[in-house]
Amino acid sequence: MLDIDDLRGVIPPIVTPVREDEDLDEQGLKNVIDYVLQGGVHGVFVLGSNGEFYAFDSENQKRAMEATVNHVNGRVPVYAGASSITTQGCIKLAKMAESAGADAVTVLTPMFIKPNEHELYNHFKSIAEATKLPVILYNNPGKTGNNISLSLLEKLAQIENIIGVKNTSLDFSQTVEYIRVTKSLPNFKVLSGSDYLIYGTLAYGGAGCVAGTANVAPRLVVDIYEKYIAGDYTGSMDAQYRLIPLRNTYNYGSFPVVMKDCLNLIGVNVGRPVKPIESCTEERLAALKKVLIDLELLP
Repeated sequence: MLDIDDLRGVIPPIVTPVREDEDLDEQGLKNVIDYVLQGGVHGVFVLGSNGEFYAFDSENQKRAMEATVNHVNGRVPVYAGASSITTQGCIKLAKMAESAGADAVTVLTPMFIKPNEHELYNHFKSIAEATKLPVILYNNPGKTGNNISLSLLEKLAQIENIIGVKNTSLDFSQTVEYIRVTKSLPNFKVLSGSDYLIYGTLAYGGAGCVAGTANVAPRLVVDIYEKYIAGDYTGSMDAQYRLIPLRNTYNYGSFPVVMKDCLNLIGVNVGRPVKPIESCTEERLAALKKVLIDLELLP
């Protein structure tokens, strides 16, 4: 189980490799895990947004969690996505993650429906009470249509095993406010969910990032964090600027295909995206190659 001091650094939401039948490719998953661990990441997040969590039935979700826990084998904490539209759906996934041996769960706001703040509070509280695992809230209003307001976060941060929040919002002032209202809480941390804002989040006192680009350029993303922690602020900022062109490629295809296409291009074979999403066009793949060459990830 995750200790609060271990909630830090660079945590890639790893892509989920699939076979032609769109079931989990366990060997492909192990290859991705090995690749990001070799890049020095501080945690592994299975079944996040880049991991196409929405695409898999419960059997594939269970296999993905178990395979990740077994292959990571205690080297870094494993965070498991437990996101669903309903409270009961999230609780079922949180219990699955607990049984699989994950160190913590990450829970998105519900998608499609529009709960009010009272309903959202009860949603997250019920999930936290149903598991022994630490819970990291995941705010991604652009994708789910629901936002964890500052007042809601303040209430949720008082729940014992809700220990952090990942903010995937381009409204950086919200991340700053999240940090401001929780900085006196020793058992709560704020993570950047936007790869543009890793340095800025650290500068305001954030604990690290959940960065999709760390699937492809783990060492570069780790440099942003480790150089910042070491006091090399210029080196950290340089690494942040070097990362931006890779993050800018997200719109080269339909989310979340681009990180999968990049991994395939650099030789970490992860298969295709789950339909209806398709790989980038040949023209966009050529543009991706140029970015990867500039980052010295391709010869």
